[in-house]
Amino acid sequence: MELTSRERMLRALNHQEPDHIPCCFMSFTALRKRHDENMYELSKAERAMGLDSMLFIPVAPRPERPEHPDLRGLPVRFHPQVETKEWREKASGGREVLHKEYATPGGNLTTGVRLSEDWPYGDHIPFVGDYQVPRALKPLITEPEELDALQYFLIPPQEGDVAQFKREARTAHAFVEEHGVLLAGGWGVGLDMANWLCGIENLTMLAMDQPGFVADLLEMIHVWNKQRMEVVLSAPVDLYIRRAWYEGCDFVMPQFYRDEVLPRLRAEVDLAHKHGAKFGYICSSGTKPMLDFYLQAGIDVLIGVDPIQGTHTDMPLMKEKLGHRVCLWGGVSGAVTVEMGTEEGVRSAVRHAIEVLGPTGFVLSPVDNITVDEPRTWHNIDILMDEWRKCW
Repeated sequence: MELTSRERMLRALNHQEPDHIPCCFMSFTALRKRHDENMYELSKAERAMGLDSMLFIPVAPRPERPEHPDLRGLPVRFHPQVETKEWREKASGGREVLHKEYATPGGNLTTGVRLSEDWPYGDHIPFVGDYQVPRALKPLITEPEELDALQYFLIPPQEGDVAQFKREARTAHAFVEEHGVLLAGGWGVGLDMANWLCGIENLTMLAMDQPGFVADLLEMIHVWNKQRMEVVLSAPVDLYIRRAWYEGCDFVMPQFYRDEVLPRLRAEVDLAHKHGAKFGYICSSGTKPMLDFYLQAGIDVLIGVDPIQGTHTDMPLMKEKLGHRVCLWGGVSGAVTVEMGTEEGVRSAVRHAIEVLGPTGFVLSPVDNITVDEPRTWHNIDILMDEWRKCW
């Protein structure tokens, strides 16, 4: 009997035999932009193509998240006593620098970025995000004393935002009931948030030189994250997702992960399970030394298995170690294989992913994203889907 897309996805997450291996793109920016960032229309378009799909809530697109463009989910609000000031100034060599200062009852926080032609935010520096990390002259958080000010940014979800989310959840539940797709929510965040606040290189040094400071920072983020989780999990959702792109061994030592990341991750997994949701963990690189930790944390699905761009990706070992307990989602490189590859390269990658990671406890997807809206991309997507169907 043919299952709905939601039933098929849940069977994969539960390591049960589906009618066939699901194919659900973990992110599909090229198609999403064709539908004006409307997540509901994106989900319908994916189903019309024959793909499986998930609806992610809250659905607010990037332009509606000016302070946290790379952190999907509930709005990030500041304490009403936080005041901000931003300004440009000329630097040596003719470059311009954009500065930002926050005034809080706990002290002032400052940051600045070197502007470049591809800076996407005009005269604004978001509170957190990927773009400012490599351009920062000074990360926002560099000293333990600055945590007194940070507490005025990591505040619980506001009453109006919670009410809005509950309205959205009702709409989302009606949609997934009608269209039979998985309902996902999030994002949770841990070390990714710390890297945004401190800078990747600086956080690495702080973890060695001032581990207590970093532990205090991670605990603040953890408490804040759980407050946001409670709201999203109340929807309820089928799958709660935490973004952890910066939690692989490319960015953190396994010992530090074991001591500081794992206990908090385990608590968040337990919270999701308490609400009846599966817990998804997005990490597409540096996973090999962390596989045992994923088992200890109790995550349900590792999202972003990238055989080409992910360092330390050992798909046979992943299946051997995790396959009986952790669903594996991915298997094909989006940027290299789908957007730039040949037809035979795509077919070979799909066959290999299914042979190694399937048939149960597996969701096929390009990793991380399909962003290039060009004929070769769409042709290779057709090839990917054709080979996927042949492997049913």
